[in-house]
Amino acid sequence: MPSAPAVREISETEHLDFIRAQRSASFLQTPAWGRVKSEWRRQSLGWFRDGEIVGAALVLYRQLPKVRRYLAYLPEGPVIDWDSEDLGTWLAPLTAHLKAEGAFGVRMGPPVVTRRWSAAQVKEGIADESVRTLGDLPPTERGHTGARVVSQLHQLGWRPQSVEGGFAAGQPQYNFQIPLRDADGTARTEDDVLKGMNQLWRRNIKKADKQGVEVSTTEGVVGPTDLQAFHDLYLHTAERDHFTPRPLSYFRTMTEALGAEEPDRIRLHFARHEGDLVAATISIRVGAHAWYSYGASSTDKREVRGSNAVQWAMIREALAAGADVYDLRGITDTLDPDDSHVGLIQFKVGTGGEAVEYAGEWDLPINKPLYKAFELYMKRRG
Repeated sequence: MPSAPAVREISETEHLDFIRAQRSASFLQTPAWGRVKSEWRRQSLGWFRDGEIVGAALVLYRQLPKVRRYLAYLPEGPVIDWDSEDLGTWLAPLTAHLKAEGAFGVRMGPPVVTRRWSAAQVKEGIADESVRTLGDLPPTERGHTGARVVSQLHQLGWRPQSVEGGFAAGQPQYNFQIPLRDADGTARTEDDVLKGMNQLWRRNIKKADKQGVEVSTTEGVVGPTDLQAFHDLYLHTAERDHFTPRPLSYFRTMTEALGAEEPDRIRLHFARHEGDLVAATISIRVGAHAWYSYGASSTDKREVRGSNAVQWAMIREALAAGADVYDLRGITDTLDPDDSHVGLIQFKVGTGGEAVEYAGEWDLPINKPLYKAFELYMKRRG
């Protein structure tokens, strides 16, 4: 059995070099994401074996009020060998380092899949009155790595964070994804992906094209004019759909930080009809994983199907980049047709992808009294 790797702080350059060498890693584990979350202290860590870097993590430290103690948070990370049959050899040196940094507890989100459901299954589940959640359906696939990770974390004293309705306090446990490669690794074509979509999606993509909807994509650094155009439409969407919008400054920081890391890391996409902006989105890509991150659409001209057009443009771009997966991010686990969240999953199911459950977020209390105080503080805030 190989020796346990040692953990130490690394430079952002070393961190980014390691991420670049991976087929897939979450954008929340890139050095740039630490600059986006400026209200947290950030640190890049590396795992070393025989002088070689074999794992990396972005750690965000959130201070507990009035004391110099921190919650150490590794969103959708760390980037280590999750196939290991002895996760303790990876996590023990991490915990020791974080404790020395003043952490009273650790929270992480192992990027491992536990279950998958096909679009057809999800659609049938919504139509079946006896089905209320994804968990009521037998999965098309159970992730062996995910099951082993969950079992080991329980044994090592980590605690799963409760998820209400599928939305975790941090990152979503349930996502909807379109595989861009077949099981044997063969890249899918645009035709393959289109054939997997439902009739309504294919019709709407065709309709947008026929109506003359044009989609443009930013190249390189996102300019202030493009960002303002996106944000104006996003504010309009937030008002219509009753959610709290993020300020323009957040998106400015996000596009600047991620854009500086890699020229094609983050892009804005605009769907216009006769000069009118009808839909706008933000996409992110790390290696072979492409994400749909934020979206906005106008209430006017919905009949020209700008949202479908812009999604199709992003999918085609991910295919052209050789991505393995196009990730539409979070969904809830509800399949109840009366639930207000079901519309989101229905929109995403039309793409013909699959619902994916991750292992979720896990906490390890290091200082139990302080961790308990933190839990109470968060409950009062929540």
